[in-house]
Amino acid sequence: MLVSFLGSAGGEVTGSASLVESARGRVLVDCGMFQGGKKADARNRAPFASRQKLDAVLVTHAHLDHSGRLPMLVKAGEKCLFYGTPATNDLVALILRDAARLMAQDAERQNRKRQRSGQRAVEPPYTVDDAEEAIARLTPVPYNEPVEVASGIRACFTEAGHLLGSSSIQVSVDEEGRTKRVVFSGDLGPKGAPILKDYEPFHEADAVVIESTYGDREHRPFGETVAEFETIVHDTVAQGGKMLMPTFSVGRAQVMTMILAEMFREGKVKPFPVFLDSPMAIEASRITMRHPELFDDEMSGFLREGNLETDLKTYKATQTVQESMEINQVKGPCLVMAGAGMCTGGRILHHLKHNLWRNGTHVLFVGYQAAGSLGRMLVQGAKSVNIHGEKIAVRAQIHTLGGFSAHAGQKDLLAWLDVMAPCRPKIIINHGEDEARKALRARIQERHGLTPELPDEGTAIHL
Repeated sequence: MLVSFLGSAGGEVTGSASLVESARGRVLVDCGMFQGGKKADARNRAPFASRQKLDAVLVTHAHLDHSGRLPMLVKAGEKCLFYGTPATNDLVALILRDAARLMAQDAERQNRKRQRSGQRAVEPPYTVDDAEEAIARLTPVPYNEPVEVASGIRACFTEAGHLLGSSSIQVSVDEEGRTKRVVFSGDLGPKGAPILKDYEPFHEADAVVIESTYGDREHRPFGETVAEFETIVHDTVAQGGKMLMPTFSVGRAQVMTMILAEMFREGKVKPFPVFLDSPMAIEASRITMRHPELFDDEMSGFLREGNLETDLKTYKATQTVQESMEINQVKGPCLVMAGAGMCTGGRILHHLKHNLWRNGTHVLFVGYQAAGSLGRMLVQGAKSVNIHGEKIAVRAQIHTLGGFSAHAGQKDLLAWLDVMAPCRPKIIINHGEDEARKALRARIQERHGLTPELPDEGTAIHL
């Protein structure tokens, strides 16, 4: 068996794609987009380094950096099915349609400029039709029930606790009279995070591919982060200021909505205008409520014990562009949640453009900011940024609330691995910046006497 790393390797956290090959089958685990930096578009358009056809794609979860290139497989002529949990498939459909729409809009905008300068027109990486064909390939698989996805290759999905429907995946390969098992962590969520159940580790593995987004550190305790958020909200509301929250539309938007609902229900802050300014986040919230079987006990109890509509009476979901623009006219305190979570596009850019330069504005980052993204620049203290071709001064207060992360910190990553460590598997660390994955490697060496490999993009490992 051969495992090749086609993305999310070499110190990166986007573009997840790992290829499992045996003598009888070829299965891709994730097919995500590269995000952040000037080279991302070219890398997304590049063909996979493979001449043979795929038998299946296994999707750990719906985030764009894990699912966003599925339509490009369709465009390239692949005929295989794409496997994910039912909730993952619901969210992937939403995300791919949105991505295709945004790509078409971006290409149209570029081509107007290129036409005026006499340049050749550009095509989007994929079309809406490509996305719809990819969506038609989505095949649901339940948790904890192995399914044959190729000749001699089976996949079993288990809860990862990162996002609605997210999974770790055990790929079992029958080869040379024996079965080898490689486990892909996918993105793991922290234990005790709101809404979702905790991750569920596998117990057997010959090899483990583990993410390392936060492999070098712990998150601030969730309760402390909520308390800090409450303080920022309370003080900003008292001052009549505006809060902007770049928010991942799928996952983070729903968590923050529930935290606000609890704050209002318990009287920790008097209700004030809150805007969910993202059509995709609005639909993702609807999808979330259609999967109560995935909620943890705390979330299930919260929904039973009160009326969510009453809690969120000052909460407005803004679907249209006109409604989004009208937020600029709101006087007094308010909070705007808008995508994209790393400020790489979407409506948050318009809100930042109109408000970053204003004293009294607060920008609250509640998720990971990839290197090269506008969000990372703001977190690192940029005094000015470029938005839509215009230089914008940064006078707003910037807050980083790391305890809301949907990624496991080092302690939880190690705890997940501990269950499989007695098997003495080969350990491979991906999906992390260099410092993070090196730190996680050192802790695994200390803890289990195993020396993990740190693959670069294109690395192939025989198992």
